[in-house]
Amino acid sequence: MTTKETHSHVGIDVQRWEEETLNPTLQKRPERMRQFSTVSLRPIERLYTPLNVAELDYERDLGFPGEYPYTRGIYPTMYRGRLWTMRQFAGFGTAFDTNKRFKYLLEHGQTGLSVAFDLPTLMGVDADDPAAAGEVGKCGVAISSLEDMEVLFDGIPLEQVTTSMTINAPASIIFAMYLVVAEKQGADWKKISGTLQNDILKEYIAQKEWIYPPEPSMRLVVDSIVFCTRHVPRWHPISISGYHIREAGSTALQELAFTLRDGIEYVQWVIAAGLDVDEFAPQLSFFFNSHNDFFEEIAKFRAARRVWAKVMRERFGARHPQSWMCRFHTQTAGCSLTAQQPYNNVVRTALQALAAVLGGTQSLHTNSLDEALALPTEQAAQIALRTQQIIAYESGVTNTVDPLAGSYFVETLTNEMERGCWDYFDKIDAMGGMLNAIALGFPQREIHEAAYQYQQAVEAGEKIIVGVNDFVVDEEPPLPILYIDESVAEIQKERLRQLRAKRDNNRVQQTLEALKAACRGNDNTMPFIIECVRAYATLGEISSAMKEVFGDYQEPAF
Repeated sequence: MTTKETHSHVGIDVQRWEEETLNPTLQKRPERMRQFSTVSLRPIERLYTPLNVAELDYERDLGFPGEYPYTRGIYPTMYRGRLWTMRQFAGFGTAFDTNKRFKYLLEHGQTGLSVAFDLPTLMGVDADDPAAAGEVGKCGVAISSLEDMEVLFDGIPLEQVTTSMTINAPASIIFAMYLVVAEKQGADWKKISGTLQNDILKEYIAQKEWIYPPEPSMRLVVDSIVFCTRHVPRWHPISISGYHIREAGSTALQELAFTLRDGIEYVQWVIAAGLDVDEFAPQLSFFFNSHNDFFEEIAKFRAARRVWAKVMRERFGARHPQSWMCRFHTQTAGCSLTAQQPYNNVVRTALQALAAVLGGTQSLHTNSLDEALALPTEQAAQIALRTQQIIAYESGVTNTVDPLAGSYFVETLTNEMERGCWDYFDKIDAMGGMLNAIALGFPQREIHEAAYQYQQAVEAGEKIIVGVNDFVVDEEPPLPILYIDESVAEIQKERLRQLRAKRDNNRVQQTLEALKAACRGNDNTMPFIIECVRAYATLGEISSAMKEVFGDYQEPAF
């Protein structure tokens, strides 16, 4: 029987099933809702059959793991060969506090570090700047100088651990600090590995932590990519991030499409800077959110690999298979966690982590149960890490590659995700690219509308959040939380005062002036930033020097 004949028979059988089996049941017992949908409000059909994937071509659309288009995974054996990197996002208080947490997590089986910086650091502001008041060490670790970075990684050999750093607008400066710490440890830059988030486009789209206007910000990103290509070859200089786009309220499709389109924009800029695409593409990495809708998330991850492989090979003409691979880190959805009944968050996180694993992630952070209230306590962080370890070692889901392949439902969702991406790419290309789309407010409005629609569904009771709009309890026992007081700010201010008193301030000024001259010209900025860091210029001093040349950014009203 041919495929066409098979589908014809299935079509007839579906019609018979609806008449003989389904309809009598519906008459006796209607379904719970008139329409079912994903957490992104994408409609879900009652039943998926071979008819839904009639156009699916195995070799073209799925292929084998480790081969183009990588739908089934970028490695032939996936987790049978090596588990994902368990990389818990951690940082609070001073560098001394976070150094202890890093060592605690490594002792309990974490396999990579991930640094959470506080808001002043994320904004390129020193801890003693008036703009930092009330925020020092509160949402991450406070890093104002090379001295802080030296403490943060004290006793942690950087050649032997991979480190992810979630930093964007001042990413070049923080990365320079990391490189100088490695240098002081005697580590070879060609041997250190890790990831710098360094994704400024999603800041303008979603997270809103910028310093400079988009064009000079893109130059800094490109400079860091070029620098790593030449001097730090095992480092991923950018992690193109959909996580924050999703946290801002986007749908799964919008997260995927805007993230990959941001990736296209970066590739275009680096090629324009003179690199061949195959020189740097293998060092690109991505960062996705894993939300509550189990199958939608798995489909998103599978579609990401397929779309990116096609983009790199067909749009940019990349020749090397390493350039076609979409490597990504995943974090479970912080925005899905609830302050109400916080122990429920352990279950949410476990399901989200399982979706990420079945989607083929290369590294994973699992959120802690108390993160809707505060930074994680040590115990909550350990439970989050244990969640990953139970999935890895007890669930059995790592025993085969892409076990959901061939599911009519999953393949249909994957195809829909891919089609949706191409549609968004066409719209953004027609606007002249992502920078112009951002200037027009296009992705911002799309996300706002999606967030509004979801909130409407929650308030109407069409989407249930357990413990929030259903299954609520009147009183809950208090949960121990980690509280960061103002003593952290005082410690950091004193450390900065002592640093400025003992360093060679003439050398600091010379390096800052050289950096400003580089910013006015066309030289790669990274070597100049590294010299500033070596002289112990602070984060705020370096970012202010660049701001003198580049200016700052005010978001227009949309």
